[in-house]
Amino acid sequence: MSANTDKRDEIDDSSAPLIEHLAELRTRLIWSVLSFVVAMVLSYTVWNPIYNFLTRPICSALEQRDQECGLILLKLQEGFLVAIQISFLGGFILAFPIIAFQLWRFVAPGLYRSEKQAFLPFLVASPAMFFLGAAFAYYIILPMAYDFFLGFQQGPLALPDDVESGPSTAMAGIVFQGSVSEYLSLTIKFVLAFGLSFQLPVALTLMGKAGLVSADGLATMRKYAVLLILVLAAIVTPPDVISQIVLFTVVYGLYEISIQLIRRIERRRNEELRAQGLLDENE
Repeated sequence: MSANTDKRDEIDDSSAPLIEHLAELRTRLIWSVLSFVVAMVLSYTVWNPIYNFLTRPICSALEQRDQECGLILLKLQEGFLVAIQISFLGGFILAFPIIAFQLWRFVAPGLYRSEKQAFLPFLVASPAMFFLGAAFAYYIILPMAYDFFLGFQQGPLALPDDVESGPSTAMAGIVFQGSVSEYLSLTIKFVLAFGLSFQLPVALTLMGKAGLVSADGLATMRKYAVLLILVLAAIVTPPDVISQIVLFTVVYGLYEISIQLIRRIERRRNEELRAQGLLDENE
């Protein structure tokens, strides 16, 4: 009887840390959700300036063609849904530092001091690279993409008024009258895709730090990486050769930078092992 009681006590004691971790996770999730909701409400109050900022690329492309910049609402409730969509995007961007901090507070107690020092730079570099990729898409890729799309417009042509006989050769015009919702969905897709693409060096360097990948291994996989990046560029960007080449050049450059960063990490790790006598000079 006492043996069963002791065993039950051991099981209860072993489950206590799990309950504490779940309670800590719940607390961090609550703070993350609250920060997102507050940021979303703040973004909703200024959704119109955010909309004006997001529509600058299309307006600039239309102004170059002497066209009026205007997007239409196809549904009665589409204007409200656009405001909510912008609020979600703004809320995520504003709350991202707080969410990342809550993630750090949850993970940090289980890390050694050296692991914290190794993980913290990646936690800072990840949002920085995301915003760099989003800015690259907004200021470079989107103008080229929208200029390519608008190039398929065709002005209406008609015969002069003094021509009265003969079959008409008038051509139907092709004029851009974009939907607000579709435009924002396409723009946000570009921004998020490039922001995530710029996470490549962060992810690979973190994997190299953990020993999951090596610089030599990534170097031997170059030809497969080139093929994968080409497919990614063809999917993410429009059928515009220039934008595809730009995306391929940038992402492949980030891949090569990742190899050099991992090589540097490996060199430093080997120096530490040699200093501790765990690795020979010739190894």
